[in-house]
Amino acid sequence: MTIVGTNVGIGKTMVAVMPVAAFALWRFVIAIVALSPRYRPSVMRRVTRRQWGHLFVQTFFGTFLFTLLILFGVRMTTATAAGVITATLPACVALLSWAVLREHPSRRTLVSIGLAIAGVALLNVSRGDSHGATSATFDAAANAWLGNALVLGAVFCEAIYVIVSKRLSAELPAIDICAYTHLIGGALMLPFGIAGLMAVDYAALMPGHWALIVWYGLAASVFSFFLWMRGIRHVSAQLAGVFTAMVPVAATAYGVIFLDERLSIAQGGALALTVAGIVLAAVPGAGSRKTLLPARD
Repeated sequence: MTIVGTNVGIGKTMVAVMPVAAFALWRFVIAIVALSPRYRPSVMRRVTRRQWGHLFVQTFFGTFLFTLLILFGVRMTTATAAGVITATLPACVALLSWAVLREHPSRRTLVSIGLAIAGVALLNVSRGDSHGATSATFDAAANAWLGNALVLGAVFCEAIYVIVSKRLSAELPAIDICAYTHLIGGALMLPFGIAGLMAVDYAALMPGHWALIVWYGLAASVFSFFLWMRGIRHVSAQLAGVFTAMVPVAATAYGVIFLDERLSIAQGGALALTVAGIVLAAVPGAGSRKTLLPARD
């Protein structure tokens, strides 16, 4: 989740120099190449039709739509603002996990989620100055509002992804899920990405830009994906949702360090609340409950 949060800021850096669809397609191309050894017809034929259906749903919401919404969103707003909004994800995951998986949260998980939500509230109160996308003009304010709305849409897509991945990870190896979802995602992104690639000013791209493209493709599509799928098999979906609070922490840190966005005292306090929730969730308790699933290598 720290990698995902950092990539929010990297995405903002890159969509300033190339179209969103082009950058998104590069992500999938790099992932497909990296995961190509997993595309074995003999193994893929064993995936059931129902599992392919779940893979498509997971890909459509958690990979395809999430990528487009978050990249278009951060182009219009700041990485800090995007980090604020993504902090609502634990609450969305907890609600969906109760409705879909019938997981009842423990008191420790409820307190952890409460701390994350408190951090959101504090950041929302203080985000006026840090909301760098706003200006005196109506158009700039409208763009910032639309960017925030797109990021919020990405949060809902990610919540669906968390729930679907919880079920699917019990049936298929994490690395195969990673490979298949990005293959599907690449196919979905191809029609949009081709036009975007034709509009890229390649002469304006520096070596550092290409390094960020490669890192984003590997980190967002392979490293973080694989770590998440491996880890979610050993915790409840609600507890996993708490750890997604690392996304806004990392996104805000990137915005402050690399994009010169301001971090107020109130925002620092909000991030401290979020980290406290993560620590509380990480420390094992006598009543903690895990969903242990067999390892699949």
